[in-house]
Amino acid sequence: MVFVEQKRNADFIAAFLSEKDYPTTSIHGDREQPEREQALRDFKNNKMKILVATAVAARGLDIKGVNCVINFDMPSSIDEYVHRIGRTGRLGNSGRAVSFYDSSSDNNLSSELVRILKQAEQEVPSFLDGGGSYGGNSYGGSSKACNDVRETSVNIFWPLLKYYIMQLFTFC
Repeated sequence: MVFVEQKRNADFIAAFLSEKDYPTTSIHGDREQPEREQALRDFKNNKMKILVATAVAARGLDIKGVNCVINFDMPSSIDEYVHRIGRTGRLGNSGRAVSFYDSSSDNNLSSELVRILKQAEQEVPSFLDGGGSYGGNSYGGSSKACNDVRETSVNIFWPLLKYYIMQLFTFC
């Protein structure tokens, strides 16, 4: 599952990944109920390997076997972060959660992220140590806010996103 904050970004990323031959669908509040149900069926039945979702649309969904969660956009609250990553690795199964962190727009979550990662006995990335004072992004670029998905931002993230999508396929 890939989480985004905006509906148009869900459709953009789903179309982008589909264009790259990754079977992808999206779910968000602007889709009609039959479309949402079909997208969920396709994802649950493994017809679509990737589901791009807004947090609102994904609330309350029970989807078993999610092996990888990608936060393309970080959520606005730590509770939402925990809710999202909690969709993988359930019932003793292993799973992966990957988050694209931008220190200029996600810094408000840094201290809580450090706390939660330490609590879960996970490695704390060096860019989060020191309360998010790191000057760049987790992908090593300079810090700049990206409120909308643009083709350039997708291209920056594409190598890492592609790697984790391939990891997702190996789990299936």
